[in-house]
Amino acid sequence: MLRPNREKQQTYELVSIEDLVPENHMLRKIDRYIDFSFINEKVRPLYCENNGRPAIDPTVLFKMIFLGYFYGIRSERQLEREVQTNLAYRWFLGLGLTDKVPDHSTISWNRRTRFKDTTIFQDIFDEIVLQAISHKMVGRRVLFSDSTHVKASANKHKYTKQEVLQNTKDYLDELNTAVEADRKAHGKKH
Repeated sequence: MLRPNREKQQTYELVSIEDLVPENHMLRKIDRYIDFSFINEKVRPLYCENNGRPAIDPTVLFKMIFLGYFYGIRSERQLEREVQTNLAYRWFLGLGLTDKVPDHSTISWNRRTRFKDTTIFQDIFDEIVLQAISHKMVGRRVLFSDSTHVKASANKHKYTKQEVLQNTKDYLDELNTAVEADRKAHGKKH
């Protein structure tokens, strides 16, 4: 008897997000060796202790930006969509399957307003890299990569090595450009 899969989508299942993320997933390795708890202490002076509504956990915000940087997600709107649908990202952020993902505008506001004119992104990125180095997750060497499209019959002896530098400032500039383009596309003021 044939049964459409649609019926399966309407059933309830007891499932653990922990069981859905493969043991060898890169984010599990990062979570095992990188201690992100330093973020709250580092950003504490930028938050008000007794005024306003409760803030979204800054560790979640910075881990989201880390995901965007690590996986090459070049807009906060796209980052929000990716986190909504990617189980490994949700697990890494400590979000359950039904938890609300921080809105792209919240990420953007914090990045462009609360953390403006600070070195907080670079400081946090540097700490993550130092922890990764101490756990031998990254080497102290230059990485060369060829990211061009190559025909299958390409000559293996003809290639160029090029060092491409990208730091957190470049990534944040790309996010700002994406925000401005999005605002313009939606008829909003700059």
